[in-house]
Amino acid sequence: MKKQETHRNSIEIIRDKILLIRGKRVMLDRDLAALYGVETKQLKRAVRRNVTRFPSDFMFPLSKKELSDWRRQFGTSNFDKMGLRYSPMAFTEQGVAMLSSVLNSDYAIKINIQIMRAFVKMREFLATNKELAEMVKENREVIIKIIQTIDALKNPAVSSPKRRIRFHNAVK
Repeated sequence: MKKQETHRNSIEIIRDKILLIRGKRVMLDRDLAALYGVETKQLKRAVRRNVTRFPSDFMFPLSKKELSDWRRQFGTSNFDKMGLRYSPMAFTEQGVAMLSSVLNSDYAIKINIQIMRAFVKMREFLATNKELAEMVKENREVIIKIIQTIDALKNPAVSSPKRRIRFHNAVK
């Protein structure tokens, strides 16, 4: 029983790391590195050594706008402190599968199997909830504005000092 719960929890954790960018379900290099138990720079180094295995439909860097949107969504404002001096790489499901051959360890293979299961579960969920997926797709701009409004409410801009209310006697 506990083994099944742990397995389900790990898939849920992985599923939460899957993002929708450019209409594709992807995982960011930093999240994958954390799951694999390596530093992000190690993962990127392994990918650079095997760059021919990662065509643009397997892996792509986030554009400045995508990075800005992602940072705003998660509240990461400082590149250096968050380890974001370079734009994160986004890996599609095929790119994640290819990572298992680049990070050739038993642990990497085990984690990769869990990641693949999470992608499959998400695909199944979306297939059974196509109506919801279409609604999200049609209202993408509205959803983004709602998220931006919520972010603005969470972090209101610093405004000029408020005027003090003073009471004056009307007696002359």
